Amino acid sequence: LLMGFLSQVGHEPLPPTIGRNVLGRKVLYLPGFFTYARHIVEVDGKRGLFRGLTPRLISSTLSTITRGSVKKAFPLEDMEHVSNKDDVKTSLRKVVKETSHEMMMQCVSRVVSHPLHVISMRCMVQFVGREVKYSGVFSAIGRIFKEEGILGFFVGLVPHILGDVIFLWCCNLLAHFINTYAVDDNFSQASVIRSYTKFVMGIAVSMLTYPFLLVGDLMAVNNCGLRAGLPPYAPAFASWIHCWRYLSAQGQLFRGSSLLFRRAPIPAASFPID
Repeated sequence: LLMGFLSQVGHEPLPPTIGRNVLGRKVLYLPGFFTYARHIVEVDGKRGLFRGLTPRLISSTLSTITRGSVKKAFPLEDMEHVSNKDDVKTSLRKVVKETSHEMMMQCVSRVVSHPLHVISMRCMVQFVGREVKYSGVFSAIGRIFKEEGILGFFVGLVPHILGDVIFLWCCNLLAHFINTYAVDDNFSQASVIRSYTKFVMGIAVSMLTYPFLLVGDLMAVNNCGLRAGLPPYAPAFASWIHCWRYLSAQGQLFRGSSLLFRRAPIPAASFPID
């Protein structure tokens, strides 16, 4: 959790190493998961690996409880089961209805849990500047409210919600169309393939929507008084769109998406990003 977020903000305390790609060409690789983890333990001890864990767990718990509450308050009406090829229109209507219901639950749970997500991000990013500004959940709540008001708890919310919505619709619709038009009912393993289609689509679509997650997380710590949210790590972004454009211009929209084979963005990479 901590390693992923630190790489998202561009914190690379260890120099890249020379390696070879699948074609045998020399390339610069940034330190992977285990090397980065050892560095954190050396600097912060083993407890350093769990920075921001408490607010993250609370955030996840709130999200789960909220989804359950919304589901009970607005139950999805049961629709008659239809074969993918018996009635395509009815089947598609069912997917749209289910996805709309899932989207409502996800958006509400995201709004409720986001304040704790912001606190978790800020607790973690203090590793960069060795700050202690956010030392506990309740003190962090008071500090954010005092310095930024209510809106401070929801910075980065919009790109997160957009990413969630795009992910849900793309994943569900792609899975539906693949199961309907690409998987033959006469094939003996058709039901097995269909059961995995949504899972595979989820992996593929999550890669495409990753930039929304990155931008949302960066906005959660941007210009909040912590070193990692200020120059030279990042400009003081005026909005999440400004952040998106900056990362796009730098070719960094997928920064931190991998923790294993991480290529340095440019041959003579300098860290942190300026």
